[in-house]
Amino acid sequence: MATAKQLTDITECQICTKVYTDPRVLPCGHTFCLKCIEAWSKDKQPEEELACPLCRIEFTLPNNGVSDLFVNNFLQIKDLSMVENKTSPCEVCSGGEVASVYCVECQQKLCQACEGYHKKLKTTASHELIKLGEEVDVETLSNTLPPSTCSKHTGDQLRIYCLECEEAICIMCHIESHSAHKCSDVGKVADEFRTQMANGIAVSVEKCREMLESLEKERNEFIQQVEKAGVEISEISEQLKWVIDDHKEKLMNELSSVKQKRMKDIESLREEIERQLMSVENYKKYVDEVRQKGTACDIARAASGLHDRADELLTFDVIERTMADLGHADVTFTSSKSKYIIDNVSKTLGHLRLDVVKKREFCGVFGQSCATDIIFHERQINVAL
Repeated sequence: MATAKQLTDITECQICTKVYTDPRVLPCGHTFCLKCIEAWSKDKQPEEELACPLCRIEFTLPNNGVSDLFVNNFLQIKDLSMVENKTSPCEVCSGGEVASVYCVECQQKLCQACEGYHKKLKTTASHELIKLGEEVDVETLSNTLPPSTCSKHTGDQLRIYCLECEEAICIMCHIESHSAHKCSDVGKVADEFRTQMANGIAVSVEKCREMLESLEKERNEFIQQVEKAGVEISEISEQLKWVIDDHKEKLMNELSSVKQKRMKDIESLREEIERQLMSVENYKKYVDEVRQKGTACDIARAASGLHDRADELLTFDVIERTMADLGHADVTFTSSKSKYIIDNVSKTLGHLRLDVVKKREFCGVFGQSCATDIIFHERQINVAL
């Protein structure tokens, strides 16, 4: 059961955000205050197209402008469905009695005495009376309200629905403009529309729930795939790091071994050359001493031995061969296609791939057919680490 408390949201104008003042319903179903929609349409003339301020659906302005739009009776329903007790005076008699009921057709509040007379009169005995202060089913209440009146023929009620023009009309409108059209009782058509709308809304609600479930499933699957891809990326990265670290260690050990052997050969040769240098320097000192201090006989006796020793010291064949064997060494490191690997890291590590399947659906309302279009879209993401 819906009451006035549940009607609060639909009795507020979306333009001025206040309770409706003379609310008018647009063909799209949205309601606004008459003054608000008049201000919205001030630059438009009758028969021109005007867009709804909310949904932007366009409609043709009536001959007399927005004032010809249907009046929304939600305010009246809200007022009648209030649970709180009323203390309004009777609107029929002048006795000052407090009203106890409301006549829907007469649209008047009646005290208990006037209620009794109201039920006895033949012309008003069948009127729907609602007790003030009681909670009322809004749907039932809306069905008991008298039909709206025609904007063209004042006082005439809109009891006919033109199926071709899709509008509610009065008897005079039917006579003047719609006599050749297929028409039906507005109440009967309204009942059919209520059924269609209820079924359509039920289908829409179920469709929304199915889409939410599908979206939640897609979300969970996507998160799982992202987490799985993250684990795989971490694993392959760790494997590659291990391979690189292992290869690095091997290269460094090899480099250390090469260095150690080369340095040992260099040190051994340097020691040999230093010994030869020391021998040559000692020989030079001895020769200088003999040359400076020795007598002629001393020099003559030592000349042969000094000559032989000089020939021995001046022979560098062994050292020169060792130097030649040692040669010149260049240590370089050349990575295998290093620039290619850096520029194409995805070839070494891998790449992420996101395949998106876009599904576009057009679902009709009230039994219309549905068309489905499936688009396959692929996008690749390369990640450089």
